Amino acid sequence: MDPGTHFVFGTHNDHGFVASATTSMPAHLADWFLVREQFEPVPGSPGLYQLTDPERDGPRRTRQAARDLRRHGYAVHVDADVSLTPANPPRPHRPNGLAEHRSHIARAAASQSSQRHATPTTSPPSARPTPPKPTYAPTVHPTTSAIGRSR
Repeated sequence: MDPGTHFVFGTHNDHGFVASATTSMPAHLADWFLVREQFEPVPGSPGLYQLTDPERDGPRRTRQAARDLRRHGYAVHVDADVSLTPANPPRPHRPNGLAEHRSHIARAAASQSSQRHATPTTSPPSARPTPPKPTYAPTVHPTTSAIGRSR
């Protein structure tokens, strides 16, 4: 291991996926980073951190934590037992009907709609004639109220 290493990731028989910081890393800063990367301190082992919920995609989450710390500029060592696990393990195919649903939508979109070529059942509205303009100007006599405003 390189003497400039800041973090070490690996596996432990009792604690699963673990991480620790070397002496070149301040303890409070190592704690801050590892807790945010979903590691928790192991009781009775100062400086050792275990991954929370290791059965929930532990190898990938451990590798992701190492990548995140490297992005921050820290030197990280990952043991072979963590780094050799496949990066993207094949997932079992679970039929959920999504492919059939999408296929049905695609067929419906490709076919012609019966609504587009339907003949209208009613005749178009007849045009109403506009009334002729009056030849005179109507006279309007506004009524004014002497007391306040009208209702």
